[in-house]
Amino acid sequence: MLESYFPVFVFILIGIAFGFAPVIAGMIVAPHRPDREKLSPYECGFEAFEDARMKFDVRYYLIAIIFILFDLEVAFLLPWATIFKEIASTESVRWFGFVEMLVFIAILVVGYVYAWARGALDWE
Repeated sequence: MLESYFPVFVFILIGIAFGFAPVIAGMIVAPHRPDREKLSPYECGFEAFEDARMKFDVRYYLIAIIFILFDLEVAFLLPWATIFKEIASTESVRWFGFVEMLVFIAILVVGYVYAWARGALDWE
């Protein structure tokens, strides 16, 4: 019975080896020359002047979430655009594919207008 689990065990071992091999190779091959600046908390050239756990404005997160939302939704346009020639050449799907994308774009526009009207895009 345990013979049937042997390929799974080998697969797990190979996966662990692929995960640890680059880390160990980096430790062995990479030069290790620490200095004062590399050991500092930030490598930006100056000392930290505030706490790293300071609070950000909520509007920053709101803008970031809205950007991700619209960016991902616009990413759905690419597959449609790549097969647009096939959609246009097929009589039974021609208008359905076009109207479906118009509905999708209309939903995007309504969401954008709603976010704009609610003041989510205003940064003061």
